[in-house]
Amino acid sequence: MLFGITVQGLETIHHNGNDKIVLKRLEELVNEYEIDTFVIGMPYNMDGTKTIRAEVTNQFIHKLKCKFNKIKIEEIDERLTTVAAHKTMNFLDVNKHKKRGIVDTISAVYILEIYTNKMKNS
Repeated sequence: MLFGITVQGLETIHHNGNDKIVLKRLEELVNEYEIDTFVIGMPYNMDGTKTIRAEVTNQFIHKLKCKFNKIKIEEIDERLTTVAAHKTMNFLDVNKHKKRGIVDTISAVYILEIYTNKMKNS
């Protein structure tokens, strides 16, 4: 059982490919909240192999480890989270122009849900 744990997505950090912007904002969030774990979605192909994007994700994880060496990093298989997010938005009849702006946020919620279920079962 999990007690005394809050899991929440705080925001989507728009960075235009600049990791320094992300790391700076994460530092602000770490100082504001009691963050003890980063949950990172790892992009895999359906056959379980890592995607090209996975290398970029691994490089970012390395930067996180260097900057925040006391914070745990959990990698979560993010396969099908975007599909689930689109299904959720379709079910909720979200306007197609708004979908693009919130798909990452909903996908992140699914990644956090996978993580919390993993924690409950371990």
